Amino acid sequence: MKDKLLNKLFIKFLIKIALWTIICPFAFLFFIYAINYLVNVADFQIIYDISPKIYYFFQSFYRTFYWEDEMLLFLGLFIWLIGIIIIVFMIVKKLFKLLNALSKASQDILNNDIPYIELPIEFQDLQKQINTIKTESIKNENLAKENEQRKNDLVVYLAHDLKTPLTSLIGYLSLLSEIKDMPSGKREKYIDIALDKSYKLEDLINELFEITRFNSETILLEKVDINLNIMLEQIIDDFYPLLKEQDKEIILNSKNKYFVEGDSDKLARVFSNLIKNAIYYSTDKNININVRKIKKEVEIVISNKGDVIPKEKLNKIFDKFYRIDTSRTTKTGGSGLGLAIAKEIVELHKGTIKATSDKEATKFYVTLPINEEIS
Repeated sequence: MKDKLLNKLFIKFLIKIALWTIICPFAFLFFIYAINYLVNVADFQIIYDISPKIYYFFQSFYRTFYWEDEMLLFLGLFIWLIGIIIIVFMIVKKLFKLLNALSKASQDILNNDIPYIELPIEFQDLQKQINTIKTESIKNENLAKENEQRKNDLVVYLAHDLKTPLTSLIGYLSLLSEIKDMPSGKREKYIDIALDKSYKLEDLINELFEITRFNSETILLEKVDINLNIMLEQIIDDFYPLLKEQDKEIILNSKNKYFVEGDSDKLARVFSNLIKNAIYYSTDKNININVRKIKKEVEIVISNKGDVIPKEKLNKIFDKFYRIDTSRTTKTGGSGLGLAIAKEIVELHKGTIKATSDKEATKFYVTLPINEEIS
């Protein structure tokens, strides 16, 4: 950008110099013609009519100096040089004006009170780039504030929710400790309740660790060749107890075997999260996973029938700490990090993830570069 601008200014400078060098002699000759007209034709009568004193002074000066060749040459060069100095001054003034505009723009980028930065016409391309950067910067700053607020709210909710199972756990354990001769049936009931509260407490503590880990860790990949079909089958098998409990079934549709290069643990986490969400939110018995090849990528589509996710929520489900279900009374009210982590993992694999939702189904699309040497 800087070199391009300097080249333009230099070219303009050369063009103006050339034009002035051409125009100056003609203007000088016209000046001489006008003087000759005054002397030879009008005999300075116009000047005499204005002021006789000026007439005699000009006539004396003209007859003494004007027709000397050295004087004409000096006068012509002097006029030409004055023009060159004016041109250089205007170019330098223009350059400083542009530099000042850039300096001001660099300060305005960080000023959120100025929504749009305007630059001289020479910087139109740069103006677009700066305003794009400024818009993204404001957007990211607002998103960071929103995420921070969500995180803080979530921590407050978690801290409050920790008290409920902890209080119940202490209460039931106290009863078991105090009543030594408690009937075995009631004792077993209280033990089961205390165990259930312990699991709930563990889930909440794990959420707190998840929040801390996501903020402090950088996700690193250990890539290997992965048979995507086998991975999905293993993940589905892991959900067998939950599927049986909810009387649901996962149908895997894949005509061919596909291989990708990636981190097996991280990708397994992505698909586990998506499948778990599909199980919890599905109102139908069947959950479908379709795998197919599109050009040089493999697309995995996980779909389930359930409540339609509103468009305003669908645009935010991959944001950190955003939860579709804000209720903490259900198993689905997690930390809101699952989909955010899934997106980060998929993008680190040079893939994409998106979601759609309508009356027919809610679908999550994951695309990954396929390893064509093996597939």
